Amino acid sequence: MELNYKKTIFILLLLIGIIFAIINRENFNSENITNYLDSFGNFAPLIFIFIYAIATVLFLPGLILTMMAGAFFGPIFGTIYSIIGATIGATLAFLSARYLTTGRIEKMIEGNKLDYIKKSVEGEGWKFIAYTRLVPLFPFNLLNYSYGLTNIKLRDYIWASFIFMLPGTFAYVYLGFAGTEIINNEENLISTILILIAIFATIFYIPHYLKKVSKIANEYEKNNLT
Repeated sequence: MELNYKKTIFILLLLIGIIFAIINRENFNSENITNYLDSFGNFAPLIFIFIYAIATVLFLPGLILTMMAGAFFGPIFGTIYSIIGATIGATLAFLSARYLTTGRIEKMIEGNKLDYIKKSVEGEGWKFIAYTRLVPLFPFNLLNYSYGLTNIKLRDYIWASFIFMLPGTFAYVYLGFAGTEIINNEENLISTILILIAIFATIFYIPHYLKKVSKIANEYEKNNLT
């Protein structure tokens, strides 16, 4: 009974968010969202997290929102708000696939790819999720739903996603922050660019390093899941 109650609440909240996002879909551009956030003052972080979570569920690109967070909130708070929004959205997608839209998600993913994801999660557990979160080439939104069809525990899915999405999230948040700094503050131009280069060099080196030490990367490439 308690499980059905929680499931009903989850469905209602998800439907409300989806309806809101669909109605305002045309307004999902950087300028409108920035102006919209600005109008909320101290409540802007909560509104941003909500928008990010719903965008993740609806397969909307999170990259733009992540960069906007850097421009609007700065590198530290932008990263915090983005990672919270992304984790909530990823969790909602996971739960949706596990309890609501299983058949539809299975049709969206080719059988061999879904089988590979399931087998990899069964064999590697959170390590497989960690790798796919670290490498920015993998389809983030679709993977969120795909993981809901595996046997991974929700707890492990959440913490692995949260921790291993952090490097990429910070990189793109800083990219948005750097853009505003370059435009508005020429004094810190060189240092800002150097930090940006260092961050992205580190982020893009991680997959190459993991290929040498992890069989997950090699198997993922063989199955052409990017």
